[in-house]
Amino acid sequence: MKFVKMHGAANDYVYVDCFVERPPADPATLAPVIADRHRGVGGDGLVLVLPSNVATARMRMFNADGSESEMCGNGVRCVAHLVVSRGRAAAGPVTIETGRGVLTLQVTPTGPRTSQVRVDMGEPLLDAASIPVEGAGAGHVVDAACAALGGAEGWWSECGLDPRMTCVSMGNPHVVLWCRDIARVPLESVGPRIETHPSFPRRVNVHVVEVVSPTHVRMRTWERGSGITMACGTGASAVCVAGVLGGRTARVIDADLPGGRLRLEWPEGGHVFMTGPAEEVFQGEWPEG
Repeated sequence: MKFVKMHGAANDYVYVDCFVERPPADPATLAPVIADRHRGVGGDGLVLVLPSNVATARMRMFNADGSESEMCGNGVRCVAHLVVSRGRAAAGPVTIETGRGVLTLQVTPTGPRTSQVRVDMGEPLLDAASIPVEGAGAGHVVDAACAALGGAEGWWSECGLDPRMTCVSMGNPHVVLWCRDIARVPLESVGPRIETHPSFPRRVNVHVVEVVSPTHVRMRTWERGSGITMACGTGASAVCVAGVLGGRTARVIDADLPGGRLRLEWPEGGHVFMTGPAEEVFQGEWPEG
């Protein structure tokens, strides 16, 4: 089975072009093996690029633990780059079917193996039931107490973490926590603690965010099913929305992640737009069976 290793802001996945390759029989089992950074190709998961009846292509995305996710913002940019670079679509507007629905992306090639891609991420889902979040009441979850952090410990004050959360779904669930310094937050322990808390029945992606200015944030991410990653496109989109809802940021921001910078826009009452790179790293062949 031939594959392409690609990344968007260092959020890297193994991609299989199922227009020409037979889809793996059990991608959920394959994902943890092929994504293993010591015994496999290495990556944050596995992405299948499939034919679609309603779009240029269809994306199925599996996390490094084998769980299937509805959407990946950095991944969908790479899928769009792949279909354009392989001649399945012309540069410009491209549609990709995802678990979130059909998304429209604007692909601008910047080299033989790179593109800059702007994604219409759709409207954020903000009511607690749609995210979903339990125990937070109805309506929006903005600066609400985060039960997963514990009510009386107060340990978060030592690392400058605000124990209040804002929750957003971009087709997959996100919780945003604000802090004074992202480097001081022990994300390796905070992330899994929140991801698997009963407040989040479908688990949740966790982001800690430092506001540099109203148009500039720094963030780190614990991704549901993959752990700490270098970037998260749906997460950066959720951070843009959360910043506006809490009055911390403007509607257009640059988000610095460990793997690079993304530009986010949330026009009033509209869709979220994300712009960032997509890059091929190498091609290879994985033995079947």
